[in-house]
Amino acid sequence: MKQFLLSRWADFAGFVISFGLVILALVIQTVYQLEPCPLCITQRIVFMGLGLAFLLSLLLRQPLINLLLSVIQVGIALAGAGVAIRHWWIQAHKGQMWVDCGVGFDYMFENFPLKKMMTLIFRGTGDCANIDWTVLGLSLPQQALIAYLALAVFAGLIIRARRHAV
Repeated sequence: MKQFLLSRWADFAGFVISFGLVILALVIQTVYQLEPCPLCITQRIVFMGLGLAFLLSLLLRQPLINLLLSVIQVGIALAGAGVAIRHWWIQAHKGQMWVDCGVGFDYMFENFPLKKMMTLIFRGTGDCANIDWTVLGLSLPQQALIAYLALAVFAGLIIRARRHAV
């Protein structure tokens, strides 16, 4: 196991899993004709950022840089877990909150400064409260949370292996 975690295959696996989850979300969106909410899009962006961190680690084979990138990967995965928890919380409190559908992610991105956009995204919208698709009783944010935590643990195991190798 340690040899795998030290190899390029670990970084490649993290890259493929991260972008594979984004592709899976796009397939689900297309097949079930779902419209993603701002928090869904944010989670996809975080998965892509995590995938890029794994890709950088794959391409840059210098021990200290790879160790630093692994720490960054854990941070990105935990940030994604935070977004997924917020999304899950909004869904769990749908009846207790007053939320409207708000403006779309594209409109926010084009017309608001970053700080205002982030405030609007994390407040959530009526769209964010809807549970449009589940598997095994888990909504998409719950599934994303599991994936983020698994990727954080995976990156943590890579850190542990690399720390002893440096």
